[in-house]
Amino acid sequence: MIRLFSAHPNSVGETYLQHMGSALTFAGKLMAATLCCLVHAVLPFLFVKTGSRIVSELHDRMVANRVRDDRAAST
Repeated sequence: MIRLFSAHPNSVGETYLQHMGSALTFAGKLMAATLCCLVHAVLPFLFVKTGSRIVSELHDRMVANRVRDDRAAST
């Protein structure tokens, strides 16, 4: 059972709590991007590039600059 909570975080070089913190940070930023896009839908002169900028920053952090332990990912 413990392996269910630790396998993925270990595969990206994090502990369970570090991974939880990262995931919650991403969730908060995605919620902010969502709110900006909702406001932009009604008032298109506000938050013109904010949602896409946040998504781009998250992509860079999650994919482009990822540190991954491929040995742990294959187990």
